[in-house]
This record gives sequence, C-alpha cells and structure tokens, in this order.
Amino acid sequence: MDTTAFDVKDLKQFDEPANLLKALSHPIRLCIVRGLIRKRKCNVSYMQECLDIPQSTISQHLQKLRSTGIVITERSGLEVNYLLADPRIEPIVHILFGEEDCES
Repeated sequence: MDTTAFDVKDLKQFDEPANLLKALSHPIRLCIVRGLIRKRKCNVSYMQECLDIPQSTISQHLQKLRSTGIVITERSGLEVNYLLADPRIEPIVHILFGEEDCES
C-alpha cells in the first residue's frame, strides 16, 4: 500500500494553515473578512453599524483575526482601521462565496 500521500513526519507544517482556517471558521469573523475584502479597510464603528452587534464583540473577533495575522491595523490620527494582511485569505473567501459576492 502506498502511503506517501500522507506525510506524518512533519505534522507541524499543518499548524499555521489550520490556525488560519480556525480563525475564519466563525460566522462573524468570516463576515468581517469578507467586508474587508469589499471595503479594503474600515474601523470598528463602521463594522458595528453594519453588523449591528456590540463593539466589544467585534473587538474580540478582530483580536482573534489579528493574533493569527489575518488582519492588521493602520492608525490615522485617533482612528484605527483594519485591513487584510495575509494575501492567502482573499482567494479562500472568494472560493467560499464567489468573486461577485466579495466585490463591492
């Protein structure tokens, strides 16, 4: 039996991609990421207005996305904007939703 398709010698190589997928696996985080693809960058207030959920909830989800390197922040005076940081994420979301549903 040929078992070369499953390389168990280095399972560590799967940790980081699995963590990215875990971070995307929550509906609110997936919605935030798709919104950032559409808008390119936005602040928490805008997300709160669009999603109609508490700012603290959005901040918790953004922290998870930041900790996995999916989003980064960009400060402009007092305003903090979020934008996608990992170029691998956009194609994943396009596969899930289709190109046309991810464009503004």
